[in-house]
Amino acid sequence: MKIALAGAGAFGEKHLDALRNIDGVDVVSLVGRDIEPTRAVAQKYGIAHTCTDLAESLALAEVDAVILCTPTQMHAAQAIQCMDAGKHVEVEIPLADSWADSEAVMRKQQETGLVCMVGHTRRFNPSHQYLHDKFSAGDADLQQMDVQTYFFRRENINAKGEPRSWTDHLLWHHAAHTVDLFAYQAGPIVQANAIEGPIHPKLGIAMDMSIQLKAQSGAICTLSLSFNNDGPLGTVFRYICNTGTWIARYDDLVTGRDEPVDLSGVAVSDNGIELQDREFCAAIREGREPNASVAQVLPCYRVLGQLQAQLAMQR
Repeated sequence: MKIALAGAGAFGEKHLDALRNIDGVDVVSLVGRDIEPTRAVAQKYGIAHTCTDLAESLALAEVDAVILCTPTQMHAAQAIQCMDAGKHVEVEIPLADSWADSEAVMRKQQETGLVCMVGHTRRFNPSHQYLHDKFSAGDADLQQMDVQTYFFRRENINAKGEPRSWTDHLLWHHAAHTVDLFAYQAGPIVQANAIEGPIHPKLGIAMDMSIQLKAQSGAICTLSLSFNNDGPLGTVFRYICNTGTWIARYDDLVTGRDEPVDLSGVAVSDNGIELQDREFCAAIREGREPNASVAQVLPCYRVLGQLQAQLAMQR
């Protein structure tokens, strides 16, 4: 399988590391904003073709599929562009930054029948997979999910501490992880509320946000997000269940009493991004819908659109 990857930044390299571990997969083209840094990354990973225009990469007959790690604001249009070119596509989270654009990607997938998957990595992290298996087997029922997503981003920088060409967003990016995961673990969301803090004068986004969710099952979720947190960074998920409490930190899991949980038998890798990419490639090979397909995650973006409308009315 020949893959093109667009977006040679911090997250693009995470995918390139993951793809190295998947048999029968070659990255044959790398698309970046500036050609010299893109060539440097391509040389590091042994990628022959580089360019700054996605259309050039899509024109390569050997390319079967594309992984998009580009700025959020480009995701929907580029996903549609890939499918118009006859390529399967995996879009890094978020699918889009509006409900209308999310629907447009869904329509294009239905029209083409191609695999279109969204990078909702939490579905694939072994920690969350372990608990999903428990819920599916009836060994536990989720009562409450308490989530803290905290970063320190008062300047426009990426995960590597480098300047960003675009602005990240708490609602349409970071909340998307939890909104989708909560529905994946607890069932359809029937109620959602949000409030936000002051808008940053230069970045033009809210730096703090609080979201409440309720599932049809009766489970609730409280999500706190901040770009103002000068301390431990990342996301912590506390699962409060009828048969125990668990705390997930990306690929790791402990009980509520901080006892490590053995995840060695959950999946073939302990890396959520690798597992996500494996699912994308497997779905293409097997001609099936992947976990985290655009159809499966679309309800998340409907909720995000509703929350955006709430926040707009509060301003």
